[in-house]
Amino acid sequence: MEFTHNRKSNAGTLSLGCSTIKRPPSAINHYTSSATTMAISIENHHLPYATHNLYDVKFFDDRIHTLVTHTSSIVNTWIAETQQKLLQNNNHAQRPLIVGLDVEWRPNRFRRIKNPVATLQLSAGNDCLIFQLLHCLTGIPQSLHDFLSDMTYTFVGVGIESDVKKLTEDYELSVGNAVDLRGLAAEKLGDSRWKNSGVKRLAREVLGKEIEKPKRITLSRWDNVWLTPAQVQYACLDAFLSCKIGESLVAA
Repeated sequence: MEFTHNRKSNAGTLSLGCSTIKRPPSAINHYTSSATTMAISIENHHLPYATHNLYDVKFFDDRIHTLVTHTSSIVNTWIAETQQKLLQNNNHAQRPLIVGLDVEWRPNRFRRIKNPVATLQLSAGNDCLIFQLLHCLTGIPQSLHDFLSDMTYTFVGVGIESDVKKLTEDYELSVGNAVDLRGLAAEKLGDSRWKNSGVKRLAREVLGKEIEKPKRITLSRWDNVWLTPAQVQYACLDAFLSCKIGESLVAA
């Protein structure tokens, strides 16, 4: 099974393994962020499956192929394909294999009640996985445990230590090689003030790109079974930008 997008047709043709789904232009919904009109948008491909859906998130010149799923077998396939792409793209250059990592959960309304992680986002290259851990009824796949704990890969994010801690507490998932982008930026750019930066500032200063992080999305219901296009776009970009910022800093 391959999660590939065929963009030769304006009708929006998607290939999923050996099955091909053709849909008219009206079947693909476009959502554009009002804060960054034309810079950020999302296409919803409305796959006819209960297990997963595909989106294209457009961020300036990048098109991020985004898979949303709560199904272990779909995660297995995404991880296998992503590992293969990472190794091929590395081309024996001995560069770190960078993967952006982020998590979301329903905001805690009461101090004593902590909601579990709802989604885990992973991004490598121009591919992103949004795994709805909270709704996975078949158990966390072993492939995810193995991928996250593999020291071959460097998982990067802002405040990644707290994300990793919560993944461990909620799902017994451990990350073998996690690097906080704030510390990496401070080290590479020679300024300790970077340790207080967020994704928004790092994206602006390292990548030269602006991004908005609306509080209404940050504080939204991440535990919903069906995420909105705005949530998918938000979650995807956090992981994608973490990956790209990490790649830029490592190369600096």
